[in-house]
Amino acid sequence: MFRKTFEGNEVVFVIRDVIEVRIPRKVYEKYSRRYSDEEIITYCEHKNIYNHITKRRMYYITKESGIPLIGHTAFGLIDRGTNLIQVRPCSGCNLNCIFCSVDEGISKTRVTDYMVDPDYLLEEFEKLAEFKRRHCKGVKIEAHIDGQGEPFIYPYMIDLIKRLKDIADIVSVQTNGTLLDERKINELEGYLDRINLSINSLDGKKAKLLAGRADYDVDHVKSIAKEIADSEIDLLIAPVWVPKYNDEDIMEILEFGKRIGAGRIWKPFGVQKYIKYRFGRHPKGAKIMSFRDFYSRLREIDRNLILSPRDFGIVKCRSLPKRFKIGERVKLRLEMHGRIKGEMIGIARDRVIQVVDTNKKIGEVVNVRITRNQHNIYVATPV
Repeated sequence: MFRKTFEGNEVVFVIRDVIEVRIPRKVYEKYSRRYSDEEIITYCEHKNIYNHITKRRMYYITKESGIPLIGHTAFGLIDRGTNLIQVRPCSGCNLNCIFCSVDEGISKTRVTDYMVDPDYLLEEFEKLAEFKRRHCKGVKIEAHIDGQGEPFIYPYMIDLIKRLKDIADIVSVQTNGTLLDERKINELEGYLDRINLSINSLDGKKAKLLAGRADYDVDHVKSIAKEIADSEIDLLIAPVWVPKYNDEDIMEILEFGKRIGAGRIWKPFGVQKYIKYRFGRHPKGAKIMSFRDFYSRLREIDRNLILSPRDFGIVKCRSLPKRFKIGERVKLRLEMHGRIKGEMIGIARDRVIQVVDTNKKIGEVVNVRITRNQHNIYVATPV
């Protein structure tokens, strides 16, 4: 499950093509006399962990780490007050989409990735699902696997989906499709209920441009879409409409989805609006469409393209109580680097808090003021 190479003064282990563990060669040689490689990878304290795909520093979060899984948007669980729970096992992406809202892939702004141990993620998901069921009798719980990046880079994805199905009523996932194949789709039948598949152009040249990679193969993604449509897994095609880039492609994508039989159970399409975010990517010349214009144009094409939560059985359901109020001062210890330079992550009251605009270091205790608490996602600034 891993490969080992020697690079200069380091021994490098790459686990499942994603987790990269670097250990000083002298340390490895000392321990290798008594321990197996598996034991050294697991227990050696003198190591650095990276995301092998993005080459960024990465934290592998286990139950023993003491890092809570609620409070951040890059990893863990997100409860937005409905019966749908967002499951985010990792950050990082194998594409570099030119419109990406979180600047994923080869990034100018992201400096840290996170990956959550599947046992820990499932344990905490079950707790949250049980809370929902206690307060919302008869509700169907959906586990929606998404994230800041491509979920299928998570090396334990197949196992995660199968085990989530033992807890949740519905399991769905968002993906760009590049890492899927016929074998994986067949293996996921009976466990995965819906795949939300990103396709932004059917034209090979334009698709490569939008994906930010010359090796992006839209024909592979189209074949995957057909495999999904022919399986027991429902298919929703979700293009991002980037004005001035793929205006004429949207209709082609919709026609393609209709031909292959997308959306047998749920709606077949989820056209997304390109939004310009502060730390996202801004394609040169891309027009910013207002929401009013966006929905007006969707109605002109097909009124069924206007989606609502009820189309997916999403209903309001009690949220976990908030642990902090806006403006509240909190004393916490910084435990991890944040996603962006100048950000750190601290812990208090069994919640993760993103501390922005700070030059403090890991291990320091700081006083902060809470500036965001919506959906139990916490952001704070130093005081």
